[in-house]
Amino acid sequence: MAHQGVVVLAIVTLLCIFINMSTTYADEQQWCVADPKASVDDLQKALNWACGVGGADCSPIQPNQPCFDPNTVADHASYAFNSYWQVNKKKGGICSFEGTAQLVSTDPSHGGCKFPFDP
Repeated sequence: MAHQGVVVLAIVTLLCIFINMSTTYADEQQWCVADPKASVDDLQKALNWACGVGGADCSPIQPNQPCFDPNTVADHASYAFNSYWQVNKKKGGICSFEGTAQLVSTDPSHGGCKFPFDP
């Protein structure tokens, strides 16, 4: 009998830990951005996918738009990755882009360029 009590206590403890971790993750603000270790070629491929098939809103990274500068593949990929992920994360979308992206908890917005965030 004592053994069953220990097992039940262990299961309850693990469930509490899991629920706490899930709540913490859900409450944390996150953005999906380019991984600084990714190559420019890999980022460009992922950026092309995000703005094409992925359906990300890439209009803000076009010339004369608020997120065009800095005009780098990494900066444009960061905006596109985040645009895609914010819309798709609740539908099972992940922030990976074949290993070229990472989640950050610091808002990457800068100047007039505001990165989308959907809690």
